[in-house]
Amino acid sequence: MASLFVVAAIVLVCWCGVFVVRGLLSTDELSAFLTRFPGDAPQLASTPDGIPAFVSWTHFLNAFFLVMIVRTALRVRGEKRAGGLWTSTRVKKRRMSLALWAHIAVDVLWLANGVVFVVLLFTSGHWARIVPVSWEVFPNALSALLQYLSLDWPTHRGWVNYNALQQLSYFAIVFIASPIAAVTGYRLSTFYPKGPAWQRALPDTLAKKLHFPTMLFFVAFVIAHVGLVFTTGILRNLNTMYGGADRVSWVGFAVFAATVVLMIIGWRTARRDDWIAKPASWTGDVRMMRK
Repeated sequence: MASLFVVAAIVLVCWCGVFVVRGLLSTDELSAFLTRFPGDAPQLASTPDGIPAFVSWTHFLNAFFLVMIVRTALRVRGEKRAGGLWTSTRVKKRRMSLALWAHIAVDVLWLANGVVFVVLLFTSGHWARIVPVSWEVFPNALSALLQYLSLDWPTHRGWVNYNALQQLSYFAIVFIASPIAAVTGYRLSTFYPKGPAWQRALPDTLAKKLHFPTMLFFVAFVIAHVGLVFTTGILRNLNTMYGGADRVSWVGFAVFAATVVLMIIGWRTARRDDWIAKPASWTGDVRMMRK
């Protein structure tokens, strides 16, 4: 009963917030602000339109690896007794649970996919879609945020140009949160060099304080991102990303549904140490533990 009351109170507060923002946007000052800054991200004239194929498949791999990273991270945090151990064949002192090995292995694949994405992004000229090219991105981002909060959402034209809030969000994910996750994850792994100088360069206590909250930021971003994809024209949005065309079609939805199935399979696979053991044995010695 108490939980229902909390949910009802949250919904009421949110609705009140919507009406407050809508009231503010009706004032002359904010109305003029929205007219001057409609919310679009400033973009270079040379930036190509459309979603290239490499964005589609790296987007899927990024989502898949993120799901696996979260799943294996939760296993590592909640694991009381390892179901199996992996030992390096090169450096015998490097030993970890199979759950931790899986987490690091997926991290490496996710980073490799990210490097490929960034390289292709800049070589194709599509980099300006997610990299700010003008300081006007900030007032436009505020404008887009106010429009979202008022539920009178900005026009979605993802095939041609993202709005400024989207651009800043994508930039933060690719060029800020991802490097933080990678560096802190490396610091917390057994592969980080030993010694006082390396400890001073990045204390493990700081890495721990940054690593898990960064994962939570990714989760929050995914929830908001998927929610907006679904509520701003799901068929068209999915078709631009997975169908390669700016039109309403079930093709993109079908591809998206297939990727979700693969994510579910991956999620279930990460639960089983005996399934992780095979790929882990390619990189070191594996010993299963008795339950």
